[in-house]
Amino acid sequence: MSQLRTVHVLGGGSVGSSAHVSSLAAGLVARGVQVTVCAPAGLGHAHRFADTGARFASVPRRSDPAAVAALRTVCAAADVVHAHGPHAAVRAALALGGLRIPLVVTWHARAHAEGARARLLRLMERRAARAASVVLGTTSELVDRARMRGARDARLAPVSAPVPRPADQVDPAKTRAELGAVERPLVFSHGSLVPHHGYDLLLDAARAWRDPGTAPLLIIAGEGRQRAALQRRIREEDLPVRLIGERDDLAELLTAADLAVLPSRWEARSVLAQQALRLGVPLVATAVGGVPELVGDGAELVPYGNAEALARTVAGLLGDPERRARLVAAGRAQAASWPTEDDTVVQVLSIYDELTQPVVMPRTR
Repeated sequence: MSQLRTVHVLGGGSVGSSAHVSSLAAGLVARGVQVTVCAPAGLGHAHRFADTGARFASVPRRSDPAAVAALRTVCAAADVVHAHGPHAAVRAALALGGLRIPLVVTWHARAHAEGARARLLRLMERRAARAASVVLGTTSELVDRARMRGARDARLAPVSAPVPRPADQVDPAKTRAELGAVERPLVFSHGSLVPHHGYDLLLDAARAWRDPGTAPLLIIAGEGRQRAALQRRIREEDLPVRLIGERDDLAELLTAADLAVLPSRWEARSVLAQQALRLGVPLVATAVGGVPELVGDGAELVPYGNAEALARTVAGLLGDPERRARLVAAGRAQAASWPTEDDTVVQVLSIYDELTQPVVMPRTR
């Protein structure tokens, strides 16, 4: 049997989808599948897809004719093309025009837009869903959304983030000292600094944590277009918050924290939530999107938009070690129920096989 040839297409590439593609590529290559990852050059450098054994092809994110032609050249020799996200799916569908190559689309998250952009987004989602042979939604809500947009075949495919592995011989006390949280609680959050991740709400909650000597220090790792505005608020309102930019030592930062917070307006299978539960860090999160389905009883959930409830829940957990310990135990149990990276690879490979196996017609007498 000839080697299965797959092409994975990324658009902008969120942290979660890029980590998934890297994990998936490594697992598929280990099973003898040829993998090519098509993505903007910056993603290739940041996520080092070539280190998985996959080939990397730099393809611009744009959907102009030159970019689509470049993508078509790569995809033309594939047995299966797998796009990650609606933007990438539309570009892949354009590139595959007239070619009889099945397209798989993984819908990792829900994009956010308003007004005219929201209408364009719906059109893009509809085109992506209808072009796919199979749409894989990472949450039940996304599967329902894909069906609503016209997907012929939409299935639940929970994506497991890579298991975080803190570096050996890392001293959490040293990490806390470096962050300025020697004799105070440390609260940690991570994500792109964009409106739908809810950091304005988190800063509203931080107003309640300014008591001298007892206020927790909130550390936010990540970059994005809201950074300047958030930094201005922190300075003007004298909030106990530090923005530390994008970091590659997230597991070490998490294990040094007393608590993790996910304040988003919407999430699918948050990488921060998965890492916190696996590492035994109590989590407070907004009850949005796929978060309740993901964390079960392993996190404290609060309504999105209620800064008072968020502040109260964080403060209550910080003051109750026994409650935090119970939450850690429940979180580890919930994490043990998630599919492993290997489970994810096996599910995806079975779909590829399903789409590429020749149809055997029944014999007639």
